[in-house]
Amino acid sequence: MKKKFKTDKHILIPKHQKLSDAQKQKLLEKYNVSVKELPRILKTDAAISSLGAKPGDVIKIARASETAGEAIFYRVVVDV
Repeated sequence: MKKKFKTDKHILIPKHQKLSDAQKQKLLEKYNVSVKELPRILKTDAAISSLGAKPGDVIKIARASETAGEAIFYRVVVDV
């Protein structure tokens, strides 16, 4: 039997968080961009499998950075 790997607990996987609709709208207004202009992440990506993300959702990714302390990135979930 194959063991399921928990990607959200691995030290090399940055923290992923699904934004609420209000947070998503605020983000788009802040940066004056549309959802189509954001970088994409596949809904099948192992890092977001536990979030229940669907196409159109925005994912906030917080990575550790030696210079900034923490670097924040945003991705929109897509099918393909």
